[in-house]
Amino acid sequence: MKVSVSSGHNINGTLIMPIFQGTDAVPEAHAEGMHTALKSQMNTVLGDGDFKGKAKSTMSLMGTDGGKAMLVGLGKEDDADVHAYRKAGAAVIAGRKKSHGTELTVRFAATSVDCMAAFAEGMMLRDYSFDKYKAEDEDKEEELTVRVTCDSGQEKELSSMIHTLHGVASGVHLSRDLGNMPPNDMYPEAFADQAWEWAKNYDNVEVTIINYDQAIKAGMGGLVAVGMGSSRKPCMVIFELNSAKKGRGPMLVGKGITFDTGGISLKPGANMDEMKYDMGGSATVFGTMEALASTGFEGKVTAITCMAENMPAANAQRPGDVITTLSGKTIEVLNTDAEGRLVLSDGLWKAGEFDPEYIIDFATLTGACVVALGHEATGLWSNDDDFRTRIHEAGNAVGELAWPMPLLPAFEKEMTDSKIADTRNLGAGRWGGANTAAAFLKQFVPNRNYEKDGEQIPWAHMDIAGTYWGAKTNTMVGTGATGVHVRTMYHLITNG
Repeated sequence: MKVSVSSGHNINGTLIMPIFQGTDAVPEAHAEGMHTALKSQMNTVLGDGDFKGKAKSTMSLMGTDGGKAMLVGLGKEDDADVHAYRKAGAAVIAGRKKSHGTELTVRFAATSVDCMAAFAEGMMLRDYSFDKYKAEDEDKEEELTVRVTCDSGQEKELSSMIHTLHGVASGVHLSRDLGNMPPNDMYPEAFADQAWEWAKNYDNVEVTIINYDQAIKAGMGGLVAVGMGSSRKPCMVIFELNSAKKGRGPMLVGKGITFDTGGISLKPGANMDEMKYDMGGSATVFGTMEALASTGFEGKVTAITCMAENMPAANAQRPGDVITTLSGKTIEVLNTDAEGRLVLSDGLWKAGEFDPEYIIDFATLTGACVVALGHEATGLWSNDDDFRTRIHEAGNAVGELAWPMPLLPAFEKEMTDSKIADTRNLGAGRWGGANTAAAFLKQFVPNRNYEKDGEQIPWAHMDIAGTYWGAKTNTMVGTGATGVHVRTMYHLITNG
């Protein structure tokens, strides 16, 4: 999608008209340059109440000599914040048909720059399809072009905001592409290769790949144990943006299980195809790095993705095994389907080498989180209350809800109660499974500079099992991977 900004009143292609609920006629500020026949038809449907302007509703007007139009509802004017405008923009793309053409003009007047930009953002986010594996459509449309109109004097600010949001949307779409890829083509080394090629686009980005043999030599027992049963061996991918910058920067860590059978603790066959999404954490991390790099962010940011395929095999890890992680801590493996936390144990510990400002990990970690929060919110745990609040507020700012969850000493005690190892990868019972998983991960968050009695690095865990796919109420998404929290992280990192 190409988006331009203009203060002119000419209409190119189909007119997109955002309307508040209860509007009974075309506002005069919107009518300038509009063909009389089209204005008359709009006034008719608004006056008769055929289109009420309810949030995210749309109506197409195609039968006049005055051109084509689509009305889109913003809801009640008093409630029409940036989130309402973003959802309305997404509704336009969701409701658009080929008959609307590939040229759209969005008519705004007396609207804030923030709201207009949010509307364009919604359009850009929803303008996504994953058709890599479909036969070429002979009738495939040309790229969509959108002209957003504004008042004189708003052009420069609005253009700048839309340019930035376009870069962030590219990160979201990359995350979605990675998640939607089939597991026969998206495996650990394929992810690493894509990261390597991507880094060539930027002079300020470095990518380092730790392969299977190097991981064994380094002592990454969690990563190795999960991936050793697959013919497609595990690896760790390290992203560095502006690494030459002095001082500390954020650290992002992503779970990257490119396909999860459950290993020897085999999952039921139903819906196992969805386990290609189990690398959503790594996709979120990669997408965030793309968003930052493409928008020219000048700060230091580092990221680690822990890539593995969890397969049953003669050489796969077994329930009852004890593994030694990069930290030196041992884990009693009680269930090989609790594998994401094993790869993250090495990723979190590795993160300490970079002396980061803070660490945030992303993982499609537990079904228990989906039970607790459904597909509406990501579970959020942290060892720092103020830091957790910052992430929560960043999510609220962009419309991606992250819900604070408890990190209680009782959960930590439960996960360190192994009779033969330092930790166990499964709680003592079925209750509070998302909380015990977070408590397990906390055991592998290093102290600053790895000092034995030092203060633990500020850390947060985001369980995206319910929000990375299957989130039918996410209006920015049609189907498949959502790319959730790329925008949250961009907001958090760029706003300090």
